[in-house]
Amino acid sequence: MKDSSQVNNPDALTVLPLGDLGKVLVQHANKYPNLEVHWDHTVDDLEQDDKGVIVRGKKSDGTSFQYIGDYCCGTDGGNSTIRKLLFGNRFDGKTWDTQIIATNVYYPMETMGLNETNFIMHPEHYFMGAKITRDGLWRVSYGEPADMPFEEVLKRQPWKYETMLPGKPKPGDYRITNINPYRIHQRCAEKFRVGRVCLAADAAHLCNPFGGLGLTGGIVDVGGLSQCLIGIAEGKTTDAILDKYDEERRRIWHEIINPVSSGNFVRVSSDPDVIAETDEIIQMSRKAWHDDEVLKQQHAFAYGICHDFSQYFDKVERAKADQTRKGQISVNHVEFVAGEG
Repeated sequence: MKDSSQVNNPDALTVLPLGDLGKVLVQHANKYPNLEVHWDHTVDDLEQDDKGVIVRGKKSDGTSFQYIGDYCCGTDGGNSTIRKLLFGNRFDGKTWDTQIIATNVYYPMETMGLNETNFIMHPEHYFMGAKITRDGLWRVSYGEPADMPFEEVLKRQPWKYETMLPGKPKPGDYRITNINPYRIHQRCAEKFRVGRVCLAADAAHLCNPFGGLGLTGGIVDVGGLSQCLIGIAEGKTTDAILDKYDEERRRIWHEIINPVSSGNFVRVSSDPDVIAETDEIIQMSRKAWHDDEVLKQQHAFAYGICHDFSQYFDKVERAKADQTRKGQISVNHVEFVAGEG
């Protein structure tokens, strides 16, 4: 965007910490009387047949639960139990030979030439910096070797900040509220649908965070899957639409999300003086700064990960669907299990 400070800028972004985004989603969920959120539930197993799915597990107090439904949607994160129940430990792809150190810090980088969202390129001291609250909290994520113990990460953090952040701050110049390491992956499940069980978001695929395609890809997964399930419930299509969901969402991961996010990470961790002259994305971004048409093309490309599944709803199938569907899905009541993930 040319100027993120513009009021009513249609291209402006709202950057939220994931926990705050979760609170917004829960607020919306609570508006629906037919939707319940159950916290601290852990799924242990599931079984399915041509009529429905049974999910079993335990609550935080140790008591057991069992839910019966027409379909099960596994959206339980990168360590998804639902995915493991379907495929075991198989999760095709790779893990990058680095770890990302995610820190939240109060430090006025907006006064030192940084925008509210930044990707700083360097072969060793690359980082992502984004302002995430109005009172000046920033998310700063940077790389360290994959085999570095967390104790060493903590020792090196002041040196990393002083080396890579604007103003070369000393520890007394900023206040860190949290610091967490995590590994980054490029992985995709072999199927997003097995019978009446579907996968979406991190349970279905993972990518590195540079470019925001992990969370964004998960959101459009869930939007597409809900579109399909609502279409089934309303008799506009059969559950064969879930095969299309599986096909298209995996295609988009392989053709867009994986290569683009991988390219983003390679780009940000490269020598900026070299890659700036050879990288097509950087060249296009430079043009977009002065050319509104190129800017529109860049914005349009961002919607390439979306997919409208209603285009496959076959009107001829509507009457047939009413007569032949064995498992009648209902949207009268929906339950979400929020546990590990």
